[in-house]
Amino acid sequence: MCGIVGVLGNHEAAPILVEALKRLEYRGYDSAGIATVYKGALDRRRAVGKLVNLSDLLVHDPLLGKSGIGHTRWATHGAPSIDNAHPHKAGPVAVVHNGIIENFRELRAELAEAGIQFLTETDTETVVLMTQRFMDEGLSPVDAARQTLTRLDGAFALAFLFKGEEDLIVAARKGSPLAIGHGDGEMFVGSDAIALAPLTDRITYLEEGDSAVLTRNSLEIRNESGEIANREIREIRLDQARVDKGGHKHFMAKEIAEQPTVIGEAVRHYLANDGASVFLPNPGLDFTKIERLTMVACGTAYYACVTAKYWFEQLAGIPVEVDVASEFRYREPPISKGTAAVFVSQSGETADTLAALRYCEGKADQIVSVVNVPESSIARESDLVLPILAGTEIGVASTKAFTCQLTVLLMMALKAATDRGRMSPEDVQEKLSALRTLPGILNAGLEREGELRAVSRKLAEARDILFLGRGVMYPLALEGALKLKEISYIHAEAYASGELKHGPIALIDKHVPVVVLAPRDSLFDKTVSNMQEVMARNGKVLLITDSEGASEGSEGVWDKVVMPSIDPVLSPILYAIPAQLLAYHTAVAKGTDVDQPRNLAKSVTVE
Repeated sequence: MCGIVGVLGNHEAAPILVEALKRLEYRGYDSAGIATVYKGALDRRRAVGKLVNLSDLLVHDPLLGKSGIGHTRWATHGAPSIDNAHPHKAGPVAVVHNGIIENFRELRAELAEAGIQFLTETDTETVVLMTQRFMDEGLSPVDAARQTLTRLDGAFALAFLFKGEEDLIVAARKGSPLAIGHGDGEMFVGSDAIALAPLTDRITYLEEGDSAVLTRNSLEIRNESGEIANREIREIRLDQARVDKGGHKHFMAKEIAEQPTVIGEAVRHYLANDGASVFLPNPGLDFTKIERLTMVACGTAYYACVTAKYWFEQLAGIPVEVDVASEFRYREPPISKGTAAVFVSQSGETADTLAALRYCEGKADQIVSVVNVPESSIARESDLVLPILAGTEIGVASTKAFTCQLTVLLMMALKAATDRGRMSPEDVQEKLSALRTLPGILNAGLEREGELRAVSRKLAEARDILFLGRGVMYPLALEGALKLKEISYIHAEAYASGELKHGPIALIDKHVPVVVLAPRDSLFDKTVSNMQEVMARNGKVLLITDSEGASEGSEGVWDKVVMPSIDPVLSPILYAIPAQLLAYHTAVAKGTDVDQPRNLAKSVTVE
């Protein structure tokens, strides 16, 4: 969610700040602004909507200064408006904030009692007014910021800029990520390393409860106890070329097309040197000592976990519990001995997933993270980190990260099956050989894009769409419905095919397309029976299957798309592609904002 940048530089800050904010657009936002200090004066510019609106404003009303902070806001408290946009400013201080100040009402009441008036509806305004109050009482900018931090409850990343201080930014994090970039006589702040990639590759990640005082030539970090803390400077390799559209109309289209390549890289990364077994990095996982798995995630990553549940239970015989992160810790589930807790997150910063991980600390035997950002908070707090190697994913609707998550989770399941003696070495080699051919099969699946584009134009006319699947296709149906909802704004629901007659069949009529994901597997005949129930009630069935399934079960369907044949265990990874392309082309047909759909954020760093 919200993006933060800060610059203590040697050049004009405004264009640098705007360019850095552009690299954070993927996080989702509805307003943006920057503040700078110039000749001691503190000033700001803010605009609602896309960053181009802020850029236009700065052309007509420029902002000078080589020190500044910037922000893209995703509204939580207070509607998107100029007044509610960041940076917030009160007298000698300006602040940008990502997160939620949970005790802002109490602080607001305290400030109101002191006669201090509010101009916005946001929780963040309490931060800037509290800091101003401490400065009015005679505290220095640094001490005022630190004193304010002691009063805040909740999750936040903050950056403070002060009037008359052209070589000072104070930053802090609690629950929301924040990184410091080291330049040559310059210093930078960013919500993540992507924002800072053109500026530096030397990054220090603030840890939970840290606060930092930045000048152009120094960095002082204190931990939550106020003690000096030495944090590592890391050299981060970021492929900047991957943060453009590569000739595609949208980032989402580019990222769908990248899947054969990145999945191939993930497979190679986890193959042992002999090519006949799965290798996990130290400390590894000994599945002979693991009695059950608890898997926790949000959104698309949750559906990856639901898919993996089938694999772990069927291939390895390990009981698996899958939970939505936002419910997990509040349920206070008992964690039994022999449990490994697996947390899946593209960003590695998802607030609910991170909170669930912390609940499991000291309870689970091992904490494993499956993430796309190895330097993220979730990764740093795990015993074992399994990177999915998807590369930078900009589109809000996850595509390549999802299939890379599936790939890594499947390889974990194969490792578990091997350790527990549930699969012979020959059977494991067979599955790994199939995985090595997966990129080629995915490329063949992408060749169906023309057919999927054509049927998407018809889907774009619907108001409601149902998705059905059985077995490992059920979580894929859930993911397909989510993708469609996210970017086309069409109401879509997904059900296990066998559940249709237990209620959802009441929704079926000639106006409701039903997308059925059904490769010719052991459950295909049962799925065809469910399709017949739909068609008997004038429902329009779009069947996505393979050639064998098309020849056996496509009679009477409204439309069909024939995918390549594949090992049934690998079918969720392949069938993610038509689900993604249906959502993408339906959204394009409707003219929605594919990469930045309304109300959504890429990285949800608040509860």
